Amino acid sequence: MEKDHEMAITQISKSLEKLGLSTQNYNDATLLRFLIARSLDIEKATKMFVEWKSWRDEFVPLGFIPDSEVPDELGDEKIYLQGLSRIGQHPVMVIKANKHFPSKDQLQFKKFVVHLLDKIIASSFKDGKEIGNEKLMAVLDLEKISYKNVDARGLIIGFQFLQAYYPERLAKLYMLNMPWFFVRVWKMISYFLEKATLEKVIIVSNEEQRKDFVQQIGEDTLTEDYGGRGKLVPIQDVALNHFPA
Repeated sequence: MEKDHEMAITQISKSLEKLGLSTQNYNDATLLRFLIARSLDIEKATKMFVEWKSWRDEFVPLGFIPDSEVPDELGDEKIYLQGLSRIGQHPVMVIKANKHFPSKDQLQFKKFVVHLLDKIIASSFKDGKEIGNEKLMAVLDLEKISYKNVDARGLIIGFQFLQAYYPERLAKLYMLNMPWFFVRVWKMISYFLEKATLEKVIIVSNEEQRKDFVQQIGEDTLTEDYGGRGKLVPIQDVALNHFPA
């Protein structure tokens, strides 16, 4: 670990302890994610951690969101968990946007976002234990979407949760098959994204980018329609011993 990172971790630990928050249950890798997300600014990283802890205690009191709290969102079978990427060994989430419709139950939708992010990240734990620096790869497939599937609010919520409560958890997000009418929607959504998040979003629009997409994620993980050999696996069909259903 770099010396400036070590110093920053020591400083944020002391800062949190002064506020009455023990860092005993959080390892260095976890604290470092918050520090990197705030460019090693101790004050800003401390504030981010405190806000995350408060949100987590209130919104996820059990430590996870069970399947029973998000039945409608799971029933659409729009999120798939495909195993680990070839490069980086990150869990890969595939989102079929043409199966999504704006939710009438915003609380359930927000819980679903937390449910899927927690489960995807947990799927890369080694021996069921979190290291703290796990990341995920996402594939947003916009093929065959109509105006009824467009949910700018839902996407903004998803990105805001990632930025505020899952710092440094996103490795890359690939957007595939973007129709012309979605370009304006994406420009509007982009205004809500931090620069660091935008830099991780890749809009696949040519053959060279598609080849890189396949190489990064791997043919065993991707399905045939993406140039791979795998099969889509709905997230609710993935059983993790360390993540209760």
